[in-house]
Amino acid sequence: MGVNRRQFLQGVAMGAAGITTSMSGQAAQGQRPGNPGKPNIVMILPDDIGWNDVGYHGSEIRTPHIDALAEGGARFAQHYVCPTCSPTRVGILTGRNPAHYNVFGPLGRTTDVRPEDMRLPFGLRELGYRTHIVGKWHIGDEPEYRPLHYGFDTSYGYLRGQIDPYTHRYKFGDYLTWHRNDEFIDERGHVTDLITEEAVRVIEEADDEPFFLYLCHHAPHYPCNEPPAWIEPYDDMFEDVWRRHFAAAVAHMDDGIGKVIDALERTGKREHTLVIFLSENGGQHSWGAPENEYNGRYAPHTRLGDNTPLRGWKGQLYEGGIRVPALVNWPGTIPSGKLIEPPTHMTDWAPTLLRLAGGEPAPEWRLEGVDLGRLMTNGNPLPAERELFWNHGNHLWALRHGDWKLIQHAEDRFELFHLADDPYEETDRAAAHPEHVNRLKAGLDAWREKTQG
Repeated sequence: MGVNRRQFLQGVAMGAAGITTSMSGQAAQGQRPGNPGKPNIVMILPDDIGWNDVGYHGSEIRTPHIDALAEGGARFAQHYVCPTCSPTRVGILTGRNPAHYNVFGPLGRTTDVRPEDMRLPFGLRELGYRTHIVGKWHIGDEPEYRPLHYGFDTSYGYLRGQIDPYTHRYKFGDYLTWHRNDEFIDERGHVTDLITEEAVRVIEEADDEPFFLYLCHHAPHYPCNEPPAWIEPYDDMFEDVWRRHFAAAVAHMDDGIGKVIDALERTGKREHTLVIFLSENGGQHSWGAPENEYNGRYAPHTRLGDNTPLRGWKGQLYEGGIRVPALVNWPGTIPSGKLIEPPTHMTDWAPTLLRLAGGEPAPEWRLEGVDLGRLMTNGNPLPAERELFWNHGNHLWALRHGDWKLIQHAEDRFELFHLADDPYEETDRAAAHPEHVNRLKAGLDAWREKTQG
């Protein structure tokens, strides 16, 4: 996997030139960058938060700052992502299904995603935005695959997947992945605090130019290693020690989110800032069996996340793996206490944010999401029969069309659910409704052909 260096350099040139000429409308007319009509955008992407790991969904974990954003904004009842990290990130930043780029699971050193595929950060930059990534990248860590080549003006955090919260080393080893502006650095501090401090710095130093802050927390991804002060409130609440650490990681991150909101308030930017919060996949059930690559260093975890009442976990295509907590908050623009009920998708963010920023995505970009702008503000309906496709690991597939959802396993075993009547996927209706199985299977086949072409 991965484009070669010649292809990469060609891609940078094509991406930089193509974005400018492809955006039209208000952008071409040259809005003043400081115009309040161009909102700042803060997208907060935690790693592995489950459906029932936020307070506003009834969790025992205390998340007062996330809850306040939900109460003062709009919550998504059915927001879909991928069941693992890298595909979701690719879907958000490109506006297209990650299967187009052969991204079916967590990425390593390279990627088939080209710079010009990153329509969201490049597009916002051409519309006058400063673009910042703080936290997890996970779309390649060789020098030519790092964020500054993919539409970001500044980068800070870590390039690979999970890291130790204190050493910032990849998977407990000696592999350094912590960086600033794509150059490795060695830095002390807890990952949650460092990410929060950098996000606050970006906000405080922003001038009249609108900014896009892509804020990607490590929390609550395994391994969780929290200061005692964050663990203590959960000592008597959860019997499982690892669930206590997980809860502490969520609470610690929530406190950091509060600091980010305070920075927006303190600098007078809050009223002109759209805040988005969504998990990159469903909650993780457990991690760290002795026979895995950690060689028994960490004991098996009996409990991490909580997707109750949804079925399934991270890495699965049941609702618990792909339907996540998500909200938007923009004071004075998005009504408070709003519930957005129709199915929405990670690929919706690119067209939504580009249009909010004053641009118009070009048809040749073939973005696959829909614009959520009017839905978030006025409640305008989405297409009644949306079709959503997942390809996980290139061996597990799913298609949702309207209220019907089909899951295909590698051995050609199918499961069929009707989500309006059975949102928790308790009854497999494949045997009772072969006509729907055949109809959705044809849709799966069409998507596979489309993404492989």
